[in-house]
This record gives sequence, structure tokens and C-alpha cells, in this order.
Amino acid sequence: MAILVLGGAGYIGSHTVYELIDAGRDVVVADNLQTGFRAAVHPKARFYQLDIRDKGALDTLFQAEDIEGVIHFAASSQVGESMSDPLKYYDNNLHGTMVLLKSMVEHGVDKIVFSSTAATYGEPERVPILETDRTQPTNCYGETKLSMEHMMSWVSRAHGLKYVALRYFNACGAHPSGAIGEAHDPETHLIPIILQVPNGQREAVSVFGDDYPTADGTCIRDYIHVTDLAQAHILALDYLLKGGENNVFNLGNGVGFSVKEVIDVAREVTGHPIPAVISPRRAGDPAQLIASSQKAIDVLGWQPRYNDLNTIIATAWAWHRSHPHGFEEG
Repeated sequence: MAILVLGGAGYIGSHTVYELIDAGRDVVVADNLQTGFRAAVHPKARFYQLDIRDKGALDTLFQAEDIEGVIHFAASSQVGESMSDPLKYYDNNLHGTMVLLKSMVEHGVDKIVFSSTAATYGEPERVPILETDRTQPTNCYGETKLSMEHMMSWVSRAHGLKYVALRYFNACGAHPSGAIGEAHDPETHLIPIILQVPNGQREAVSVFGDDYPTADGTCIRDYIHVTDLAQAHILALDYLLKGGENNVFNLGNGVGFSVKEVIDVAREVTGHPIPAVISPRRAGDPAQLIASSQKAIDVLGWQPRYNDLNTIIATAWAWHRSHPHGFEEG
């Protein structure tokens, strides 16, 4: 039987497919390629180009393939865009997931792991954040992800669906082989933006606010390597396949690094001065977001392997240096 990875041509999805293939699993990938890349899909995975809002295409896939579980990455994920175009996020994230779950129920596929987000918490009440803490999103992206969690809970009650929601923090890094890595257009993630400076693609990196209540005044985030995230998705699916109950897990390293600290490590890794320019704060940026991942460690047996910032940035730099234009040529 096969694992279906939706959004498997995207950043975290493609890394999860690589880990599944390396583990000897049979993998089917579906992606509409709006933000993903065909070149990021592992050559041993069977690929379907489809949109999860297209129920006919999903039904055809479920009829053609013997799917035992779904890993769902197919969603829009830019916080800023979600605030300027909220209806896009309700359409793609919520409507798309509704169509997917309807097709799964009809075809008797009852296990799903999906990528939720730390944005479901909003401004945290405490650090590190626990899964039981209040969920009060401050942006539309986080709201739609939390609504996806609620949708799966109600479908579980009605139809017996089993799900795991993985709320992760700042995904980063690249596959250690250098075969795949992070490529967004436009790029909004801190580490790739920093690395555009030594790659000659921008003159300096902007630091949005240096007056936060942190040690150096810049925002603190929990950075988790994409391969460690991929492993957590596989462990979560296996947990469900072995009879595990519905659950929610945070995924992070449990350690926070400030924006200035990340830039300093990037300078060390690349040997480039990387000029930084202080800019005004961005609306809605919490001062610090750090996960408690103890539950995932205890229940899933998850053990992050790439848990130091130097290693994370070194893998990212190896990818960006050899693929300055991502998966696009020229």
C-alpha cells in the first residue's frame, strides 16, 4: 500500500517524500505545482498534477492507487498574503481540505497527518509553548490552519477519521545530499533571505525591529531542520497506522535564536560579512516563539538530528550556493 503526499513538490513535502523513499515506502505525490516544483519530486514517487479542490481528480487518484494514509501539505502558507487576500486562504486551505476529506471518506481512507502551524497559538501566553495552550491566531493563515484541525476533529466524530496535526515552528535547512532545498517566490523565510546576501542576490538583510523585549532586541524563533520535520510526519503516520488516537504535536528544537544570532551564525558559516539594516517592526510579529516538543519525543519517539544552528545553516548554504535560482535554470 502507498502513502499519498499532497503538496509533495513543495519544500517540506518534497523532503518528506525523500525520507519515505529512503525508508522503502511506496509513495504517491499530488501537487498542483503553483508553488511547488516538479524537479523537487523524488524520481521513485508516482506523480499526479492535481489541485485538492478538484474532487474528480482526487477520486480518480484514490481509485487508481491503494492508499493507506495521507500526509497533507497542500495549503497556502504566507502570513502577509493571508491578511491581504484572506479569501484565497479560506478557498485553498479550508475548501481544499473539505474536498479532500470528503473524497477520503468516500474511498475509505481514514488516516491523515497534516501540517498545522505555531501560528495557531497567536501571541503566546508562555514560552515554551505547550499543545494545551490557548489557540488564538493573530492572522488569517493561522486561523485557517486551526479551522482545518477543527474540521478533522468533527469528521473524525462523524466518520471515524484518525488524524494528527503537527504544529511546527520555523522550518529551515536543506536535504544533506544537496539534491533538494528551499525555494519560494517570493522568498519570505529568514535564513534563505540572509543567504541571498553572500550569494550576491541582495546587498543587505533587513532586521524588522530591534526594540523587542529580548536580550538583543530582535525577535526570537525556534528553528527546526526540514529533514527532522519530515521524520516527524512519518512517525506520526506510523503512529496512526498502529492504532494511535487523534493527536496534536508541536515540532521545534525547544531553543530560541534571535534574528541577530541567526545572522551571526550565517556570517560564520559563509565567511561573508552580511550587512544588516534595522527596519520598522512588522505587524503581528510576536517577540518570541519557542516550542515544547517533549510530547512528540515521548509519544512518537521523535529525535531531531540537526538541532544546532550551524549545521542547519550549513545545509541551507550548500543548497543555495549550488542552486542560486532554486529549481529554475539560469
